[in-house]
This record gives sequence, structure tokens and C-alpha cells, in this order.
Amino acid sequence: MRILVVGAGAIGGYFGARLLKAGRDVTFLTRPRRTGQLATTGLIVKSAFGDIDWPAPPTISAERLSENFDLIILSCKAYDLDAAIESFAPAVGPNSLILPLLNGMRHLDALDGRFGAEQVLGGLCSISTTLDDEGRIHHFGNFHNLAYGARSVGQAERIAPVAAALSNAGFDERRSDKIALEMWEKWTFIAAAASITCLMRAAAGDIAAAGASDLAIAILDECAGIAADNGYAPREPSIIRGRTMLTAPGSEFVASMLRDIERGAPIEADHIVGDLVGRSKAEPDPFSLLRIAYAHLKAYEARRAREFPKT
Repeated sequence: MRILVVGAGAIGGYFGARLLKAGRDVTFLTRPRRTGQLATTGLIVKSAFGDIDWPAPPTISAERLSENFDLIILSCKAYDLDAAIESFAPAVGPNSLILPLLNGMRHLDALDGRFGAEQVLGGLCSISTTLDDEGRIHHFGNFHNLAYGARSVGQAERIAPVAAALSNAGFDERRSDKIALEMWEKWTFIAAAASITCLMRAAAGDIAAAGASDLAIAILDECAGIAADNGYAPREPSIIRGRTMLTAPGSEFVASMLRDIERGAPIEADHIVGDLVGRSKAEPDPFSLLRIAYAHLKAYEARRAREFPKT
């Protein structure tokens, strides 16, 4: 199976490196700067599960991409999705499958619209990684999970080669028969986490110390209600885990979106929070905590665009 990993950043680079080390046929679709970096220093991963130092991994530029790939792994930020789609579109043939690892659900609409729903799998990952200034990927924690699954009966008949390619590749992979539900469960949590930690500009433990854990629970419940209204009510274990993480005394947990705000970076406000607000089937509530959090994020984006118009 020919695998194209779109980009070689913190997430795509990590899973791509593991697949490469496991002997899979992997090519990275990269921009000129990253291509040169990989050619010079190689693909480097630092992880408790084993470091990888792969000299000059296979790369290709969007301009040179002309052949079809069997599996395309996509893990870009939501605000880079349109550009990413244009870059890998020539690699999508009639038998290709796309495995997106983005959070939320909005990206599925874009991918389905461009390539057809039968070519887009469901997927998610749980991993903490970062890319340093020298292009090295640092993996934190003791988890590196990837879940995937068919979104239709037709896909279920085509997914066996994907399962074979992803299995025994140095990370924890799992084929799910309820991938859409799992994606909604993850979205429910990360939307709530982004909303409360960004709104308060504080970690979960700080919010608990301020006596405001009830606000975190209220936002989580609001997000879960929207998921339920769309036919994907989060299961009880998912809700319990979410409440525990968002209310733990002394916890330093923050959403990655808050870290992005603190360094003045772009954020996925529309994809993670705004799209969830838009899918609510309840009567508009001017005092909705989720809507207030979304307004907070959009105000940040507006100020950033005004003060730093070229970034």
C-alpha cells in the first residue's frame, strides 16, 4: 500500500516516521523549507517509545505530485485545510482512501464535497507532540493512539488493506465500528476544554481554585447536548472522563488552543467551537457559555488580524 502523509509536522511526521520504520511505503508531501530540512537533517523523533532518526525520508512537492496513492493521511490544522486539499488532490484516485485526523467534523464536509464521501474515512488520534525550531518531533506522555473506521458499508469492504498497513507499526492503532460517535465524543471534550480554559485564560486546576468548576461542567454539558441533538450522544464514560479532567484540583491541563493564544498564533475557533455552536438545534440563548466562549475566541482573532495583519 502506497501511503502519502500530508506534511511532516508534529503529528503527521510522528505517525509517518513510525510507519516508515515499520517498513511501510511512505512518502511525505512537504513544502520547500521542510523538504530541505528533512534532506539535510533527516526525520527525527524523540519519544519514550523509541527515538527515530531516518536520513532523507521520501518526500514529494505538490508541483511534482501526479500519481495516485492508496492511503492519504491528513493531520493539518483546520485553517490550513483548503490549501492542504489543493496540494494532495492529484494523489487521489478512484480507489484512494483519505484518513483525516483533524478534530471536529467540519473537515469531513469539505473532504466529502471535494472527493466524495466514499473516499473519506473517519479518524482521530490522541497524542501530544511538538515540532521544534530544528524540525525535530518531540513526543510527550505515554500514549500515541490512532483510531479509524469506515463511514459506510462500501468503505467497510475496502478497509482491510488500511488495517494491515496501520497494524504493528509502533503505535497503538484501533479500527472502530463507531468512529463517528468517537469523533463526536472527542469534539465534545476538546470544544469544552478550549472554551473554558481560553475563556478563563487558566488551567483546569486554576479554574477549580476559583470555585468555577461548575462553569466547566456547564460548558461540557452544553457541548454534549449539541452532540446528542445531532444523534451522537456521548457515552457516560466519555462524560465522566471529561468532567474529571476539567475539574481536577491542582491540574495544569489547558487546551492547546490556549497555548496558541498565549503565543499569538492562529487558532481553530470556527472549526472547533463555532461549528459546534452552529449545529445546535436549541433556541438561541444569549447567555450560552459556549457562545460567549466563541465570541471571546473570535475577538482574539479580530484583534490579532488588526495588530498583525500579515501573520
